[in-house]
Amino acid sequence: MRRGTLDDLAAFAAVARTRSFTRAAAELGLSPSALSHAIRGLEERLGVRLLARTTRSVAPTPAGERLMRSLAPALAEIECGLAALADWRGAPSGALRLTTFSSAARRVLDPALPRFLLDHPAVSVEVVVDDRLTDIVAARFDAGIRFGETVERDMVAVRLGPDLRTVVVGTPAYFTHHPRPETPADLEAHNCVNYRLVGGGGLLPWEFSRNGQDMRVRVGGQLTANDAALSGAAVRAGAGLGYMLEDDVVDDIAAGHLVQVLTDWCTPFPGYHLYHPSRQATPALRALIDAVRWVGA
Repeated sequence: MRRGTLDDLAAFAAVARTRSFTRAAAELGLSPSALSHAIRGLEERLGVRLLARTTRSVAPTPAGERLMRSLAPALAEIECGLAALADWRGAPSGALRLTTFSSAARRVLDPALPRFLLDHPAVSVEVVVDDRLTDIVAARFDAGIRFGETVERDMVAVRLGPDLRTVVVGTPAYFTHHPRPETPADLEAHNCVNYRLVGGGGLLPWEFSRNGQDMRVRVGGQLTANDAALSGAAVRAGAGLGYMLEDDVVDDIAAGHLVQVLTDWCTPFPGYHLYHPSRQATPALRALIDAVRWVGA
């Protein structure tokens, strides 16, 4: 391999991932012009166009997409190997990139991450909060935090807390004007607060299970939002029924502010898990796992 080609491949991967010469240059510590020159040189040596450029955007060509699929896991392994050298430096160090969603960020990272940063000043952490089930290898994340049932089987998964449950709730005032649903199908006659997934754009289905029978219900209502706090405020004000994590409403139910319905249809599911692709986690990642393990228990 020609000297410098590995650096140029890493530069190409950064541009392809960020879809921006400016952002990639800042990430790599280069000027945009130097980065552009490196990419042009790589394309000339390979004899193929890797990036399609316009005045407003940049994106991989089909050849670039194919190269990116080959490069992503190889570059991830190189970064993992370099980060593992921290074992010989005596303390975790380096950068960690995490993907998660809002509930896990609030329940797992909010209580644990500040202390982790104070305890490990040589480790930097980037957290991307997104509803989408991101391919952490292709997107070059070190790890993700999701519900256990959504983690791919080829990932190394670490349980961070107990099983969870999603419940259907409404205010006592709401039920003075509406009958309590007896089955999930009865929700069609109710004003339900929908949650729109930020990444994919679809509505979160309300899922139920009883005696081996699974149901996914698409509900309707006045409000659709992609913010859990806004949705919760509407439910607590009596504007409709909500489909919410039991942990978020257990105090409201105990105080009588909210009433739970369809209880026997709402079953537990695997709670928060941290997952990563390599069985040889870096010292920084191992330290983070230790910091967040069972924080939600």
